[in-house]
Amino acid sequence: MTIQRINSALKLGLDSLSPSILAILIQSTSMLLCFLMSIVLRFTLDSPPSIVFYVVFQAAFAAFLTFLWELDWWWIVIQFLFPLLVPILLIAEISPTYYLCGFVFLTLIYWSIFRTQVPYFPSTSALLPAVLNLLPPDSKFRFVDVGSGLGGLLFKLSAVRKESSFVGIEIAPLPWAISYFRAWFASSPVRFIFGNYERANFGEYDVVFAYLSPVAMSNLWVKAIAEMKPGTLLLSYEFIIPDVEPDLCINIAEKEPFLYVWRI
Repeated sequence: MTIQRINSALKLGLDSLSPSILAILIQSTSMLLCFLMSIVLRFTLDSPPSIVFYVVFQAAFAAFLTFLWELDWWWIVIQFLFPLLVPILLIAEISPTYYLCGFVFLTLIYWSIFRTQVPYFPSTSALLPAVLNLLPPDSKFRFVDVGSGLGGLLFKLSAVRKESSFVGIEIAPLPWAISYFRAWFASSPVRFIFGNYERANFGEYDVVFAYLSPVAMSNLWVKAIAEMKPGTLLLSYEFIIPDVEPDLCINIAEKEPFLYVWRI
């Protein structure tokens, strides 16, 4: 009984970690197992396996643990490829400068994805007419895009509904900077805020649009219910709020995700 409680507590604690941290723990566990196995086999076999065996074993075992923990399929691919690519890149003797540049570039794009679990998702141009049809036709409104990326949707909406105000909130530095300077150079009235949308007050807006990730939807709903005023709209492209039936499900185009609408 005590062992079962320990296992349950351990699983609960690991489940509370973000997928990225859990992936690091899985890969570290696989590496440690390979190291211990290499010591044992060195003293028990006349001809111990080559380094290739341990690299492939670590890759396969890490992918297997990732599968058991039911992480998304791309984590399984990443966990398998990572141990294989490390020695290949070391053998290639690529300059560390390229790794540094790649690290800085990806950091500026994805920033705190390990915590927010919201990667960069560019929206499709098919969204524009669907969103326009939902907006108040004869009155000004305040529209916010949480996770606005490069600001494409906001620029297009602002060009059509010039009487209304549009705000984008983006936590990743590079997409925010690009959208900010796009607005500045084009003298666009769209305003872009750098930071986490959780610090914004949804009560200031008539329409809240989100293209986030499945992980963020429950918290988004809690914030919307707490802050948004009656009669306002919450829009989510592709991702639905768990256990909350949307008022509208709009198929914006063939083979495209749905746009979900909740009337507060």
